[in-house]
Amino acid sequence: MSIAAQSGDTVKKSLRKSDLIAKYARNESDTGLSEVQIALLTDRIVNITAHMQEHKKDYHSRRGLLMLVSNRKRLLKYLKNNDEARYTKIIEKLGLRR
Repeated sequence: MSIAAQSGDTVKKSLRKSDLIAKYARNESDTGLSEVQIALLTDRIVNITAHMQEHKKDYHSRRGLLMLVSNRKRLLKYLKNNDEARYTKIIEKLGLRR
């Protein structure tokens, strides 16, 4: 992959990331909010899942995917225990089955 293509991918990722942060954060600097973290993890999970469809024997990516899913599950559990209204809202927004 050329350097120009890599930098284009990086720009797309950062734009998508900043869009997600803007959509789920309460204010601009609110990147640590559970909803923002869950949304960012969900985006990465979707991307790696698409990669795994094409590269079925990529076991290193599979391990990373499982760790991301586990981390998202932990954040969802935390949110459910502390603020169930925010939990149901993020589940509906992201379209996660729960």
